[in-house]
Amino acid sequence: MWIFFTIATTLLWSLAELFYKKGARPTEKYAHLKICVSVGFVMGLHALFTLLTQDIGYNWKNLLVYAPVSFCYIVSMALSFFGMRFIEESISDPIENTSGAICAILCVLFLGETIAPVSWAAIGVIVIGILGVGFLENTGSTNRKKKLGTRLAIVAFMMPFLYAILDALGSFLDVFYLDEVESSPLLSITEDTIENVANTSYELTFFAVAVILFIFMKIKGVKFELPKQRDKIIAAVCETGGQLTYVFAMSGNGAIAAPIISSVCVFSLLLSRIFLKEKLTWKQYIFIGLVLIGILMLAVVEGD
Repeated sequence: MWIFFTIATTLLWSLAELFYKKGARPTEKYAHLKICVSVGFVMGLHALFTLLTQDIGYNWKNLLVYAPVSFCYIVSMALSFFGMRFIEESISDPIENTSGAICAILCVLFLGETIAPVSWAAIGVIVIGILGVGFLENTGSTNRKKKLGTRLAIVAFMMPFLYAILDALGSFLDVFYLDEVESSPLLSITEDTIENVANTSYELTFFAVAVILFIFMKIKGVKFELPKQRDKIIAAVCETGGQLTYVFAMSGNGAIAAPIISSVCVFSLLLSRIFLKEKLTWKQYIFIGLVLIGILMLAVVEGD
């Protein structure tokens, strides 16, 4: 069954990326915040479902204990949603998926872990691809600066990079929280519940942030009726569903599941090309291809 959950995770997260992009309309000023609210409410419902149906012995102090990790993930997603309003998914998604490589480097620098030569080569391929995309973005090959203005174009283009850094930091911190039950800062956990406790803490925190953002937009007079946010809600459901199937995929055969799931960025690129009609130059596709190759190389090598 693990292969079913692996494929389901890949498809769900690819669809989530597609509907995130559809919901992040450039003309909708608070679109990124509305997506955050949609995701937060769906995750809150899933957290409630977990607490009601599973005996994980949840200690509510874990909301504070796990907060540093939760906020890394939440802020990174908010920045990603903002960038999606102005940057093609074909560009932003491969850049965001370099977070795995950044996390690996952090583990080498601060935890003394070693990386195989092939993995370093994969990271090098990723860096070349990103530098190429960045060079083309700033040498007149796109008309983004003309449409958005120089300042907004630069800010928008930085969002995928900030996402990658913060997401990598969250994954790096997760090493301390999820590696060993005995050394984890999380409270009232066992080998069987540690992942569920961490995920529930993350989802509850996202829900709290969603409530705050919802109140903020109401105060600002922003028109926002949650049931009418179809694309945003579909994205949130796919995101949360992917999290659920991911646990079963990785528990079955993680060494094979991880490389398959990392192909989310490839499927996302294809879906963006088919359904969003995104068009890039052939030079952009070459450098994006390098990023994707590097990510897949890293996933295969590190998964062995």
